[in-house]
Amino acid sequence: MSKYRVYVIELNRKVFNDNARFRKANPQFNPVLDCLYVGMTSKSPQERFDQHISGHINERGHKLASKIVQRYGKFLRPSLYRHIDPVNTKTDALALEKKLTLELRRQRYAVWSN
Repeated sequence: MSKYRVYVIELNRKVFNDNARFRKANPQFNPVLDCLYVGMTSKSPQERFDQHISGHINERGHKLASKIVQRYGKFLRPSLYRHIDPVNTKTDALALEKKLTLELRRQRYAVWSN
């Protein structure tokens, strides 16, 4: 059985000015902090980050990369997710992704997740 984990990627701050949807989703943003992407995966966070950056397309022809990460992704931020244990189901991982997104927004980061 696969284990699922959440991960955080730091984004270039230009995303806040370039992307109206990102800006609208983050009215609380403190510009002293970073712009982030939160995701979940059954792969290692590094492997998933590499897929985003490369614009990975699976064998069915589905794009598995976030356009925001592909364009603005800088690097993984393990200090923001390594304390979160992997979970057994995709449903639980999606709930963790949402929870982490909200926690980081409460801290006034600008955060995007799917």
